Amino acid sequence: MGLNIQESLLKKHDIIIPPMAARGTVDARGTIDTRSTGEATITKERITLSNKHDKNHHEDEHKINEKVPRHWKVFTSLLAGSVAGAVAKTTIAPLDRTKINFQVNNKPYSLHAAFRFQFRTIKNEGLLKLWRGNTATVARIVPYAAIQYASHEQWKQLLMVNNERVLPPGRRFIAGSLAGVTSVTFTYPLDMVRARMAVTLKNRYTNLPDAFVKIYREEGVRTMYRGFSPTILGIIPYAGVSFFTYETLKKRHAAESGNRSPSPLERLCYGAIAGLLGQTSSYPLDIARRRMQTAGVTGRSADYTSIAKTIMLVYKHEGIKGGLYKGLSMNWIKGPIAVGTSFATFDIVQTYLRKIPIFHLND
Repeated sequence: MGLNIQESLLKKHDIIIPPMAARGTVDARGTIDTRSTGEATITKERITLSNKHDKNHHEDEHKINEKVPRHWKVFTSLLAGSVAGAVAKTTIAPLDRTKINFQVNNKPYSLHAAFRFQFRTIKNEGLLKLWRGNTATVARIVPYAAIQYASHEQWKQLLMVNNERVLPPGRRFIAGSLAGVTSVTFTYPLDMVRARMAVTLKNRYTNLPDAFVKIYREEGVRTMYRGFSPTILGIIPYAGVSFFTYETLKKRHAAESGNRSPSPLERLCYGAIAGLLGQTSSYPLDIARRRMQTAGVTGRSADYTSIAKTIMLVYKHEGIKGGLYKGLSMNWIKGPIAVGTSFATFDIVQTYLRKIPIFHLND
């Protein structure tokens, strides 16, 4: 009778019942031992129920997205991107300021020197000074991240053909690169001013508007886009590799977990890997961009006039490791933290927003 109850329970949960010989061990007397079979059945039952729950959870998210019209999808992407960018950049602001300090001059870099810079800043100017320039960073990153994430979703739709639901790898990379180019084009002056504020004393630029006014009056409007070319060249591999890696890891996770949605920690790890690969692929161009952006306050305006000249001068005087890849170890700390936090926050906030009935189509 026990076996009949167990079999009915298995059938109820759509678990295939194997032949009798496979369900137990037959001893010399012909008696069937079902103890190990019971344990295996319970385990299999739990796994089946868990997979059903995860699949239903993933399908629920898909159904929620289907309820959201296109204009609200763009809005929720913009809003979630803004939150993701602000949270990520504020988290790593002290590390970012330290990295920029070494990028824009020819001081030898080491982790010890980086921590000494932070300690000296705290001692002489206070802890909050490590976040100097973060207002400009957030002012830039909010529109930057909002445009990047929202445009990425739009580029993905535009690049899909023949009713595809998932982009192939090549177009996945292109969608990420185009999203990066779109966001940089609209927000570059804010990035340039932020870099200036990060490497100057407070009495030079008291706040963001003051920095814009002084740079415009003293150096002209063209200075606002100084270093734009290396930025565009750098964002193509950076954004392309980052979005490609993150989307690919999520796709792989879905295939291996029965369409289970990644947990926040899994999203954070996937984003961290994406950030690590993306920033490493474009780091020399990031060095050139920072040198060109801050040339007006470091006395190198006549030297850093083009991408090629800037890279050649850095290579000639400082080498590859100590010049073109200066501060990369710091980037390997802050980059994965920032990108992982950004991707994870975006996904979580966007999913939360799209569950709000106000953003749904009228039934």
